[in-house]
Formats: sequence, C-alpha cells, structure tokens
Amino acid sequence: MAFTVAALQAVGLFLVTNIDDIIVLSLFFARGAEAHGTTARITAGQYLGFGAILTASVLMTLGASAFLPADAIAYFGLIPLILGLRAAWQAWRSDDDDDAPAGTKPISVWTVAAVTFANGGDNIGVYVPVFLAVGTTAIVAYTVVFLALISVLVLAARYIATRPPIARVLERWEHILFPLVLILLGAVILIEGGTFGL
Repeated sequence: MAFTVAALQAVGLFLVTNIDDIIVLSLFFARGAEAHGTTARITAGQYLGFGAILTASVLMTLGASAFLPADAIAYFGLIPLILGLRAAWQAWRSDDDDDAPAGTKPISVWTVAAVTFANGGDNIGVYVPVFLAVGTTAIVAYTVVFLALISVLVLAARYIATRPPIARVLERWEHILFPLVLILLGAVILIEGGTFGL
C-alpha cells in the first residue's frame, strides 16, 4: 500500500519537475529527425542524465552533501549555456554539418545527458526534501516510477516533434531554436541559482 501511494505521488512529482524537458527533447528530435538511431541516442542520454540526477539526489539525502554542495547545483547552468553558444557559433559559421540535409545531424548521447543533468538542478532541489520526508520504500517507489516515466517523456517529445505542422516549424527554425533554448536554459539556471552574484 505504501509503495502504491508513493508511486502515485511520484507520477505527479515527475510531471511537475520534468515537463520542461519536452521542449528540449523535441528540439533534439528535430535536430536529428532523419539520422539513424536518434531515438535510441536521445533515450540513452536522457536515462544517463536523469540517472545522475537521481544519484545526486539520493546521495544528498543520505548526507553526502559534501559530494555535491547545494550552492554548486546552479553552476550546472554553464553546461547548456556553453553547448548553446557552441551550437550558435556553428550555425553562424555555417559549418554545422552543412553538407547534411536538415534533420540529419547526429545527436550525441553525452550532449543529451549533459543537458538533462544541467536542467535537473531544480529536480535535485525538489527531490532531496521529498526523499528526506519519506522512507526507504517510498524512495525506491519514486526511483522505479521516475525511470519508467523517462521512456514516456521521450516518446511524448518524439510524438510532438513529428507532428507535421510542428515538424515543419522545427525543421525551418531548429538551427536558431536549438542554441537559443540551450542558452536561455543555461542563463535561467544560473540567474535563479544566484551564481556569480546574479
């Protein structure tokens, strides 16, 4: 019974803390729409990044805050900011796989994982207090549900990115939207975390 209640609570918590990932994942799908293995690489990257978020949350819950000081979480915003600036530079220089047709740019598992982890600073900030308030059984339930819902999240983003009207917009504007979203995501994480005196 306790496991079931915790599992239902986990669904709500996952939706609240990860709904913004659909936008970023949709842009990843648009970027590699026709490239072979895009879904597998995005899924693997999402699992790696989210696995790191869960690991950090559980370690901090168990008292290993020296491993990841709370003040350090906001600096994860540098990851999408740097990746976004790099993508913007490549788009501006027109050397971002120019000879490849639109939508065939390969997606790196590590890029997806890094962006997922960086975007998860707020997740860690929410998960740690929740994990501290519940028992071990509930933490296991949350973890199982979160990991199951990663696939649902990826499939939802893929579905959105492949709807013809959305796909046309993403195909036309992906080279601008992808770096812009990453830069804005990084900036928001840094500003909300009060890094560098912001």
